[in-house]
Amino acid sequence: MDPVLILAITAVLIVLVFDYTNGFHDAANIVATVIASRAMTPVQAVLIVGFFEFLGPLLGGTAVANTIGKFIELSDLQATVSLTIIVCGLAGAITWNLLTWWRGIPSSSSHALVGGLAGAVVISVGADHVAWGFSELLLHGHFSGVTKVLLALVLSPLIGFWAGFFLHRVMLFLLRGARPTINRHLRRAQFLTAAGLAFSHGANDAQKSMGILTLVLLLGGFIDEFAVPFWVMLACAISITLGIMSGGWRIVRTLGFAIYKVRPLHALDSQLASAGLIFAASMVGAPVSTTHVVATSIMGIGASERPKAVRWAKAEEISVTWLITIPGAAVAAVAFYFIGQTSMKFAG
Repeated sequence: MDPVLILAITAVLIVLVFDYTNGFHDAANIVATVIASRAMTPVQAVLIVGFFEFLGPLLGGTAVANTIGKFIELSDLQATVSLTIIVCGLAGAITWNLLTWWRGIPSSSSHALVGGLAGAVVISVGADHVAWGFSELLLHGHFSGVTKVLLALVLSPLIGFWAGFFLHRVMLFLLRGARPTINRHLRRAQFLTAAGLAFSHGANDAQKSMGILTLVLLLGGFIDEFAVPFWVMLACAISITLGIMSGGWRIVRTLGFAIYKVRPLHALDSQLASAGLIFAASMVGAPVSTTHVVATSIMGIGASERPKAVRWAKAEEISVTWLITIPGAAVAAVAFYFIGQTSMKFAG
């Protein structure tokens, strides 16, 4: 069988596995506040979130896919070389996702993907095959490549924090005279906000896999230009939805209880702030981390109400994980690359 075809099939399968682990890893980010506030049972949350998660990749456009699919430049390499690099990068990202899930730490699948791919590219063919985007920024003031990806990943937690902070202040003002029975309505409203968060997550996160999968098809010579086929959208939508419905429940406790004690109003505000930010990012092609946005929105909500009640030590632990995710996934990808090279030498 043609080695390019074998590598392409392998890469497609690994992309879908990454997409699945992305959903598996991020499931808790979407359902944690819903479950912690007792707005839904875990079964209700998974069914509603799964349905709208599936719609996100199909209806959310391809702006993020275009950004992710173009931050590494491998078109001048042989197909076997470029596809091998992508396989190693994805393997590194998947490894990091599974490791942090096992430890119950809400790290970023987006950071893991960027770190894994960049690490595999740099170690194999050099840093000049990564579209860093520095020259575009300095000469034209235009964000592209890695600079655009990193800007989105760095700014989104800060925006998530302050969006949660100010939204909660506004909601507290509007509901200042409300009776405790308002909690019943706040729980019901979460059926809408959780659906919105799931849709925005699917529209942003699944597009990352869509972008890499389209890049695989382009490098393998199966398509002539970078345009996401419908079957790629559908495959990624199914894969991430299955991951969401499998659920990384270890992280629910961290986001729902370990940062700040989440009640119905907190949950509603977190979902509103997160869904709005992630959807806006999807429309402009900015890949963001749902993990970052949800966690920092909870921190912002807690800080706006009772700063001393926020468990800042847990927030610091999560922040450290965010900082080491890109280099950690890169190291894992490099390890896979060397393992692959060693295996090929022995086979030869």
